[in-house]
Amino acid sequence: MSRTTLDRVLAAGPVLQAGRDGDYRALAWAGGEPHRVRRELVGPTWEPPRRGTQVVACLAHVTDLQLADVCSPARFEFFHRFEADPRMSALVPMHRPQEALTAHAVDALVRTLNGLAGGPRTGRPLQVVVTTGDAIDNAQWNELELYLAVLRGGVVSPGAGLTAYDGVQASGWPHDLFWRPDDDGGVHHERFGFPARPGLLEAAFAAFAAEGLRLPWLGCHGNHEALIQGVGVPTPALTALLGSGRKPVDVDPTLPLDDALRLFTHSSEVFTTAVSRPVTTVADRRFIDRRAFVAAHLADGGAPTGHGFTEDNLREGTAYYAWDGLPGVRVVCLDTTRVTGGTAGSVDAEQARWLEDRLREVSSSAPGPDGGRVATGNADRLVVLLSHHGVSTLTRSDALGRRPADGEDALGAAELLALLHRYPNVVLWLNGHTHVSEVRPWAHPDEPGRGLWEVTTCAVVDWPGQARLVELLDNGDGTLSMVCTMVDHDSPARPPAADDPAARDPAALAALHRELAANVPWAGLGSGLAGTPADRNVELVLRAPF
Repeated sequence: MSRTTLDRVLAAGPVLQAGRDGDYRALAWAGGEPHRVRRELVGPTWEPPRRGTQVVACLAHVTDLQLADVCSPARFEFFHRFEADPRMSALVPMHRPQEALTAHAVDALVRTLNGLAGGPRTGRPLQVVVTTGDAIDNAQWNELELYLAVLRGGVVSPGAGLTAYDGVQASGWPHDLFWRPDDDGGVHHERFGFPARPGLLEAAFAAFAAEGLRLPWLGCHGNHEALIQGVGVPTPALTALLGSGRKPVDVDPTLPLDDALRLFTHSSEVFTTAVSRPVTTVADRRFIDRRAFVAAHLADGGAPTGHGFTEDNLREGTAYYAWDGLPGVRVVCLDTTRVTGGTAGSVDAEQARWLEDRLREVSSSAPGPDGGRVATGNADRLVVLLSHHGVSTLTRSDALGRRPADGEDALGAAELLALLHRYPNVVLWLNGHTHVSEVRPWAHPDEPGRGLWEVTTCAVVDWPGQARLVELLDNGDGTLSMVCTMVDHDSPARPPAADDPAARDPAALAALHRELAANVPWAGLGSGLAGTPADRNVELVLRAPF
């Protein structure tokens, strides 16, 4: 068993460097948190049985890697100068100090998952790794290639086609908005004490040997796979900019910002007409659509074939599927992304009908026309639902807040939950998107003791950069348990000093990614992204559906 299965990274140790308005903090390993039993769906008197428990499944949940072409002309990092402007609040931040190192963090997490002997409660080996979207950052083909290469293993070029860094963290880049590791400059050094790390960007872009995930894994379509910065619809003008070899560095001062979100959602090119500078071009910089995303998974060659996606998805232009690779369990993956723009998600009526058909196929009874239940002749299986968006970010409203008329084809959170509650074998819903670890029970509105657990896992790209193990147990007393355990990648808590030759090692770069993420003022330690103890190592109990 890897130490990291039970341990969490916490802020500890001396301050490395003091900034004027804040301290840059180091990390150290600390004792793991105990599992908290959550009984909201079964009542406070339930106690874990001492014997008779059987393991049903063991999986790992990974989400929001957001592997980025960090030098892309179609990224809008200069929006950071509007961070205090409420009109731009939905569009910032668009840059992370640690983002050039994300491929190393993903590789470190892959190595950790490969090395786990089994789940901490049962010792059952991992059977599958499920992802829930935003594997890439900006809907670009070269980002998708990087993601699949890291999971496939072998020599990886983390620059997404570039061999030398050519972006906003380089010395001499306009604006004092970004941490510049080579010259100890930028607002992150001045205000937050980020240290100098000469040579870091060169090391970050150097090719390295990725181990590759040795487990079957399933894919999922998120808003960052479809939209510019997860918000804007790719337009012909922005497509031309992507291959132009010029990168905008500021906004036209005459551009009205009162309608910034609408403009960015549907006409993002209006923000690219001011000052720009030349950047290195990349042959594989092009935007992808849903079909290209699915086709890349089908062509990958890993297990299972298509990583859940099917030839039907490719032919029909969809990205939802059912996978029956776990005995007694069906995994159903939804596509909640609105390709019409905006960060929120929904489920269209066609997909909802498909979902109900897939649930009926693994249910011995289903809702009948008179409100009762009718026998289907099908065998019962438990259902684990995957999606990028969860309850807090699914809405029938469009990107501009307009709600459809009754009967139009969009299901938000309330409508989807109502559908899921019709099938009690849906016991677990895994998702991401918010970058926050959070666990919520959804009790059946009419049947006490029935319901499902929604489990949202934090992002790999941001603090604390963890995955989550899920062990599904039949307790033998009419209840099920989902034992959830956070997993840190097994890289050093503290990266080597900048002048240490080991600082260029992939594990050291992964460690620095985590340390930098912990110190991001708006999304690091103290931000709430790690959730509460009741959202991390937990045992989630509910009545067995059959």
